[in-house]
Amino acid sequence: MPNIKQNTLDVEKLKRLVELPGPSGDEWRVRHIIKKEITPFVDEVYSDKFGNLIAHSKGAGAKVMLVAHMDEIGLMVKSIETNGITCSEIGGFEAVMLLGEIVEVEAKGKFITGVVTMKEMANDEKIKKVIKMEDLLIDTGFSRDELIKQGVEIGSYIHQHPRTVFLRNGKLIVSKAIDDRMGCFVLMELAKRLKKTRSDIYYVFTVQEEIGLYGGETSVYGLEPDWAIAVDTSGSDDFGNEHPSRKVGGGPCLTIKDSDMITNRCINDWLKAIAKKLNMPLQLDISDFGTTDALTISVSKGGIPCTVLGVVVRNIHSSVGVASLHDIAQLIDLLEQLLKDPARKCVP
Repeated sequence: MPNIKQNTLDVEKLKRLVELPGPSGDEWRVRHIIKKEITPFVDEVYSDKFGNLIAHSKGAGAKVMLVAHMDEIGLMVKSIETNGITCSEIGGFEAVMLLGEIVEVEAKGKFITGVVTMKEMANDEKIKKVIKMEDLLIDTGFSRDELIKQGVEIGSYIHQHPRTVFLRNGKLIVSKAIDDRMGCFVLMELAKRLKKTRSDIYYVFTVQEEIGLYGGETSVYGLEPDWAIAVDTSGSDDFGNEHPSRKVGGGPCLTIKDSDMITNRCINDWLKAIAKKLNMPLQLDISDFGTTDALTISVSKGGIPCTVLGVVVRNIHSSVGVASLHDIAQLIDLLEQLLKDPARKCVP
């Protein structure tokens, strides 16, 4: 465990969150822990019909919605073959990233450990082709009949193996599911810090972001926020680039544009001004790939001003995502300052 002061970051809580299994549609474990942890610091906590968790801290000021998604990328059993399990991806995977990974196959409430392989790899043959998801097999050491007997079936979830390590003397966290348990952690810490403020804040923990941004879209209908921020991750470009625009350790990251939306200029200007006042670095993200819950929220209910703020993650959408704990701490500080007395109106 890294040598980080408890009053700076509760690293043990972050570690517990990222190690929980919770791919899209199977977020219940994450929801249970967050509900238990956040309840003492808010006025009400409830789940909607779709599975989103909503924690409300009541106040007389602007009604603000903060969003982080509970789900992570994962796999699902597609078929059970003689030589292993074939799988379907949940969220965006590059198949080559999975080769050699340890996974946990869910079977009647227990986990069966397996390794991701393919025919050529298993038989020590040279791999001469571009690896696709359909080439991959999960080898558990059990026969087809044994797996079925233990409760593995088509549709069983397959989880990335939980393992968290720390690099650079504890300054960097390496784990699966940093996207977006980091955001969940940030919202939980903000609820604790802002318990005594007059702000009217909804902390919304969404489901099924990775497969279609569905939780963000359904969660907003009953809330009527004045404006919203999705707290999420951005991919890095700091490996091999002399002048990277998104660097792990470079401070919080504000998305100006992603593949599907342009974020709200008014909220962005507020965040830029606060970062400048705090003498805090703020990275700006212009991306042609990926999007977040902010997209579906922004076009709901006649339009809701929305932006995306988070941290940069190296190896995003893999089991070895790398993020800076200092970036996460600064992100919490930035949002805390914004939300102590947030403005109600946000112009386009």
